[in-house]
Amino acid sequence: MSARLLLVEDEASLARGLADNFRAEGYEVRHVARGDQAGAAVREFRPNLVLLDIMLPGRSGLDVLAELRTKGDRVPVLMLTARGEVVDRVVGLELGADDYLAKPFALRELMARVRALLRRTAPATAAPIAELELGGVRFDFRALTATSPDRPLELTSHDILVLKVLAERRGEIVPRIDIVEEVSGLDSETMLRKVDNHVVALRRAIGDDPRRPRFIHTVRGSGYRLARADNA
Repeated sequence: MSARLLLVEDEASLARGLADNFRAEGYEVRHVARGDQAGAAVREFRPNLVLLDIMLPGRSGLDVLAELRTKGDRVPVLMLTARGEVVDRVVGLELGADDYLAKPFALRELMARVRALLRRTAPATAAPIAELELGGVRFDFRALTATSPDRPLELTSHDILVLKVLAERRGEIVPRIDIVEEVSGLDSETMLRKVDNHVVALRRAIGDDPRRPRFIHTVRGSGYRLARADNA
C-alpha cells in the first residue's frame, strides 16, 4: 500500500508540480491550499507524512503544527520555510516538526527527505541487520568493524555505514542522496561524490571488480544496489 502525503501549500503552481511528481513516485497525495483546512484534512486523510508550508492563508503552518502536537497527533511533519527564516525553522522544530526544507529547494532533495522520514517513522517490521559477510570479509554493523582472516583492511566507519544502508535495502536500487541522508545527513552536496569513494573502498576490500561486480552494482543515473544473496 502506497504512503499517503498531505501537501499544505498555497502556491498553486508549486503544489501542482509537487503533487504530480509525488504521484509519479507512487504516493497517494492530497493537497489543501489553506492553513485552516489542514486539521480537517489530517483527520480525514490520515496521512503518513505532512508537507507543511509556514506562510499560509487562513492559518500559519506553525499554528497548524502546534495544534496537531497539542492534540497528541504525531504524524511526521516536514516544514517548508522561506530561505533565511531561521527563527521559523527553530520554532518549527521546537513545536515538533520532524524536518524542514528552505525554499527554493531541489526536487531531488525533497524526495530524499520524504523517503527518509517515511522510513524512520514506519513501524519496525524486522530486526536491523547486524552482520554481513561479503568476499570473505565479515562486517559488524553494531561495532562498525570489518575483518578479514588473510589481509588488513583500510575501511572507515562511513565506508561500513554505506554498506549497512545497502544491506538493509538489499536487492533495491538505493539513490546516492538516500545513502547520504542515512549516513551523515544532507549537509553538503559534496557528500554525494563521497558516496562513490566509499563504494570504491568497499569494492577494494571485498575484491569486487567494478567492471563486473558480484556484490555492489552501479545503476547509472540512480545509485547502487547490493546483489541479493542468491545472486552474489
